[in-house]
Amino acid sequence: MPAAQATLATRVRCAHTRRVNLKRPNLDRTNMRFSFTYVAVALALLFLLQGVIGGSLPVTVPYSRFQTMLEQGQIEEALIGATSIRFKLRDDAPLPDDLRKMLERGQPLAARWAGQQPERLLEVNRLPNIDDNTLLELLTQKGVVFAGRIENTFWRDLLFAWILPLGILMAIWSFAARRLTQGGIGQALTIGKNRARIYSEQDIKVRFDDVAGIDEAKSELLEIVQFLKTPERYRELGAQIPKGVLLVGPPGTGKTLLARAIAGEAGVSFFSISGSEFVEMFVGVGAARVRDLFEQAKTKAPCIIFIDELDAVGKSRSAAPAGFGRHDEQEQTLNQLLVELDGFDPSRGVILLAATNRPEVLDAALLRAGRFDRRIVVDMPDLRGRVKILQVHLKKVRVAPGLNLETIASRTPGFSGADLANLVNEAALLAARHGKRQVEQAEFEEAADRLTAGIERRSHVLSEAEKNVVAHHEAGHAIVAALIPGADPVYKITIIPRMLGALGYTMQLPVEERVLQSKPELEDRLAVLLGGRAAEELIFGRITTGAHNDIERATQIARHMVWEFGMSDKVGPLSFVTADRAQYVRTVNGLAGRDLPVSEATAELLDAEVAAFVHAAHTRAKDLLAGKRANLERLAVVLREHETLEGDELRRLLAEAVGTAPAASTDTPPSRRAVS
Repeated sequence: MPAAQATLATRVRCAHTRRVNLKRPNLDRTNMRFSFTYVAVALALLFLLQGVIGGSLPVTVPYSRFQTMLEQGQIEEALIGATSIRFKLRDDAPLPDDLRKMLERGQPLAARWAGQQPERLLEVNRLPNIDDNTLLELLTQKGVVFAGRIENTFWRDLLFAWILPLGILMAIWSFAARRLTQGGIGQALTIGKNRARIYSEQDIKVRFDDVAGIDEAKSELLEIVQFLKTPERYRELGAQIPKGVLLVGPPGTGKTLLARAIAGEAGVSFFSISGSEFVEMFVGVGAARVRDLFEQAKTKAPCIIFIDELDAVGKSRSAAPAGFGRHDEQEQTLNQLLVELDGFDPSRGVILLAATNRPEVLDAALLRAGRFDRRIVVDMPDLRGRVKILQVHLKKVRVAPGLNLETIASRTPGFSGADLANLVNEAALLAARHGKRQVEQAEFEEAADRLTAGIERRSHVLSEAEKNVVAHHEAGHAIVAALIPGADPVYKITIIPRMLGALGYTMQLPVEERVLQSKPELEDRLAVLLGGRAAEELIFGRITTGAHNDIERATQIARHMVWEFGMSDKVGPLSFVTADRAQYVRTVNGLAGRDLPVSEATAELLDAEVAAFVHAAHTRAKDLLAGKRANLERLAVVLREHETLEGDELRRLLAEAVGTAPAASTDTPPSRRAVS
C-alpha cells in the first residue's frame, strides 16, 4: 500500500475508533435504562397478578371485639399463633357493614369480579404479657375448633438478617469502588497517562483567516502547513522540517489560536496540553506522561503537539543552586522532554509547537538547535493589525453602517488580540443595554474608555471644592501639552470619576505610532505628567493626593532614562539593569530586569539624576502655566460645567491658550495616551 494511502487508512481507522468510543457510554446508559424498565414492568405485573388471583387477606379487629364475638359464639375456627390469633366467623353469624366492606376490599380481583362472598377471615393481635389460660377455657366452652400455629420466620429472618444487610454492604462497597476508580485508585493506575486534549481534523474549525494582525508569524508557519500537506516536496530536496517551533510573545496575542489554525489548515490531528499538567507531586509522573504523549502522537501521525505555557515544565535547571528551589519532578520531566525531542523523527509528520511569554527562563538545552529549531515572535499588533483583528471579530456582531475601524484601532494602542475581542464584546453588551439593534461608534468609544480607565462612577459625587481641584488639575495637563510643541495633541478631557481610581483623565493622541523615543520627547512627557500638580500649586497654593499616579509614572520614566537608557549627562551611557529581563511580562517595578549591585556613591548619583529630571519637568510645567493662568481658569470653568470636553470645543479652547488657530478635526487618530 502506498504511504499516502496507508496514512489515509490509519486516519480513517482512528476517526472510526474515536466515534465508536464516544458513542459507547451512551449505549451503556441506554442498556441500563432498558434493564431498569424491564425490572419495573416485571414487578408491576407480579403485584398485579398477586392482586388478581391471590388469596384473601384477613381483616384485623381490636381484641375487645374479638372477645365479644367469642362470648356471643360467632367464631367457628381459630389458629393461635405467638403474636396473633387468626379466626373465622360462622356462616350464620351476623356480619356488620364495616367488617363486610373491609373483607370485600381484601378479596382478590378475580373473586370480586365473579361476585363471590368474601371469606370471613379475621385476625387479632394478642395482648403482650397477659395470661391467656382463660381464653383457652372460653374457646372450649364455645365449641370453637382451635389449634396452635407456629409461624415460619425463615424467609423473614433470611431477608432481614442476611440478604438486606449484605445488600447494603455490597451497595456501599460498589459505590466506594466506583468513586475510587474515578478518583483515587483509578487515577493512581492511570497517573502516568498523558492528559492532552485530542482534536481530530474535523474538530478544528480555525483557519489562518481567523488569525489577524500577525502576518509575519503566519508566513513563517505556512511552511509547516505545506510540509504536513506535501512532505514529499521537502524530502526530495533533502530538507528537514524543524522538530520544534517555539511561539513567544506577550499574553493574549494569539499563540494558541495560531497553533490551532496550523492544524486546521493542514487537516491533521491536534494534541493540546499545558505545561503545568505534566508536573505532579510524585517524581516520575511527568516523565511518564511525556513518553505517553509522544507515543500516542506517533500513532496519530501526521499530527501537531502543542504545549502551552512551556515555562512551567522547561524552566532553566541552573536558575537555582542545588538544594535550593530545585524540583526533582520538574527536572525529570524536562529531561524526558529533551530525550523525546532527540528521539522522534519529524519526517513521520509529528510537529511540536510550544508557546510561552517567558522565554528568558527556559533551559538552554531546550532551545538549542535540533530541538526547538525555530523561534517565532507573536508580538502586539500595530495599527493595521488591530484593524484586521477588529474585522475578524466584527463578523459575528451586527454593526451600524459607516463604522470607522481606524478610529477604534487608533484608540487602542497596546491592545492584544484578546483585548480587542473583549472590546468588541463589551461594545455589543453596551448596545444591548442601550436597547439598540446595531452596535454603533459610540459604544466602541465607551467600551475603550471602560477597558482603559474603568466604568464611570456616576454615583460618586464630588464636592464642589474637589470638583474644582480636579478640573484645574486636568486643565493643567491639557494646557501644558498644548504649549509644548513636541507633545502629543490632546483628544479628550473628563472629570468624571472612574472605577480604577481616576477622578478624571486627559487623553492624548500621538500623530503616529513610534518605536523610538528621544530624550526631548521623554522630557516633554514628564512635563505633561506634572502639569496637573503644577496647576494645583499655581491656583490653590497647596498640593493634594490627586497627582500620585502622575508622580509615580514620571518617576518611572525618569528612572528608565537614568538607569537603562543612559540619558543622564553626569552618569553617561551606562546601564545598571541586568540583561535577564522579562521581555513580554510586565514586572512589578516597571523595569526590564533586576538592578545591578552598585556602590553607595553611584546609587546616590543615580537617585540624584532621577530627581533632577523630575524637578526640571515640574519647574518647566509651572513656568508654562504661570503665563497662561487666565486660560487655565477659563478651561477649568468650562470643564466643571460640561464634565467632558472633546472635539471642536476642546480644540478651540486649547488654541486660545496657545494663541493659534484651532487645529482641523480628525476622525482617525493613530493612538492614545491618558494622564490622570
